[in-house]
Amino acid sequence: MSSIIKDDTRLNEIHHWLKTVFPSTHYQLEPASNDASFRRYFRVTIKADTWILMDAPPAQEDTKPFIKVGTFLYDHGIHVPKIYQHDSAAGFLLLSDFGNHPYLNKLNEHSADNLYKAAIDSLINIQRCPSQDIDLPIYNNALLLQEMNLFPAWFLDKHLDIAIPDFLQTTFNHLISNANEQPQVIVHRDYHSRNLMHTIENSPGIIDFQDAVIGAITYDLVSLLRDCYISWPDDQISHWIQYYLSTAQQKGLLTNVSIAQFTQWFDWMGLQRHIKVLGIFCRLNYRDSKANYMNDLPLTLAYVRKISAKYSEFSELSDFLQQQPQIAAI
Repeated sequence: MSSIIKDDTRLNEIHHWLKTVFPSTHYQLEPASNDASFRRYFRVTIKADTWILMDAPPAQEDTKPFIKVGTFLYDHGIHVPKIYQHDSAAGFLLLSDFGNHPYLNKLNEHSADNLYKAAIDSLINIQRCPSQDIDLPIYNNALLLQEMNLFPAWFLDKHLDIAIPDFLQTTFNHLISNANEQPQVIVHRDYHSRNLMHTIENSPGIIDFQDAVIGAITYDLVSLLRDCYISWPDDQISHWIQYYLSTAQQKGLLTNVSIAQFTQWFDWMGLQRHIKVLGIFCRLNYRDSKANYMNDLPLTLAYVRKISAKYSEFSELSDFLQQQPQIAAI
């Protein structure tokens, strides 16, 4: 018998759909996880076999990008969930189950080097996929700017009630130019410890890739190494950057790029991402009532402070962050 979690219309629709997918109604259904969107996930169990059911309400979520990107990556040997069944009109997908162990729960000082090198190897495999064979959005100037504008709108104005400084546009222009001058590849766009699953075989399993774009080659690496949910010492990050660059060059990527050039690209791309994420976390709190993300503001802000202080191009941002008492208090 299927187990009832709670009485809601979507749950009734899920049970109806599962009865069309499986010949047996003797399954168990239990919550697997939620994320920052309207999607939720359930684990379906029949005897010793399990699957993940994605529930993506069509009014709020479009499953077509997930299906398109997931199918492309799976077909190119990337360890993403296999899509067994889907009903885009209803917003249901049945996926292979990567288990209960995100990287975030497995990372420690003993495991980190092996786990990150495996994640870097998988990332390079994604970046080597033929991007011309999939029609993905371009991480263009408008999208980069739209993302960074979440920082003044939601972090400075909504969260802290701070006047928006004039220099921000110049800062944003530097960061957009930095993204544009890098090689452009498939970008997962959220490649971090909560979206990498530690699996028994071929770890990591990669999830939450539906927002993939064509963009700067350092974006996913900085998402991984300067993760908003866990931090590492600078010397370890430098070690993993060097591992990434040497491995990528062996695979034919970034063949004429120095470690100094790559590190600057990496640092500036991280600044763009973390400026954006400060706004996203505040928006999740105020608009979507997901207050737990506010716990991750301090680490994200620490990255912005560190990198803006490292480069003269961002001295105005660095000074601003130091001078604002509301920001200093975070």
